[in-house]
Amino acid sequence: MLGAVTLCCVVVAGTLALYGPVFGQAPERQVADNRPVDAAAPAAVRVVGAPFVPNVNPRER
Repeated sequence: MLGAVTLCCVVVAGTLALYGPVFGQAPERQVADNRPVDAAAPAAVRVVGAPFVPNVNPRER
């Protein structure tokens, strides 16, 4: 059953790929921006509530 569904999807996708240019114009080719990304300066994060402190000694609460 999985093979039959796969085959049907391949046939539909192939048909649409062949007739795609007939139904409309191809979209413009988009080119990525070549500027570097500033990943060294992360945005400040607001912390709500008490900071998390792990309980490394379960006998002390």
